[in-house]
Amino acid sequence: MHSQLRVLRVLVEDNPGVMARVSGMIRRRGFNIETITVGPSTEPGRSRMTLTVDAGHAEVDQVAKQLDRLIEVIEVEDITDAPTVSRELLIAKLDKVPPTVEQYGARQLATGIVELTADSETVEEFIEFLKPFGIKELARTGPVAMRRSA
Repeated sequence: MHSQLRVLRVLVEDNPGVMARVSGMIRRRGFNIETITVGPSTEPGRSRMTLTVDAGHAEVDQVAKQLDRLIEVIEVEDITDAPTVSRELLIAKLDKVPPTVEQYGARQLATGIVELTADSETVEEFIEFLKPFGIKELARTGPVAMRRSA
């Protein structure tokens, strides 16, 4: 049985199909990717992936070793237990925007649309807070995470 969501940070070469190969490798191991966020890194020709996977520590170690064998994968790190900074983005379309969204650090983007950038726990709390105001549509990224400086 899987114990918790593990967070993997993966640096890859910017080649067509890399995301499909990485996600396919994890899928073949029988794990569900809860979230995957990909974007350019500071190094030209390379992208940073942040994945959350429902698996135990030993299982993720195995997956990380297999991912590391893919030619386009430069670095794989399980940062679940490391001191990190992590943020998600949420955009929601509502029947009615509550006047107190700012208490969560959210802001109104347009009529009936709010955004929040926060840690995953705050995003979850914000969604619960919004439910009575009629969520018509919701878009949410997975976490983007990096290690804190030592």
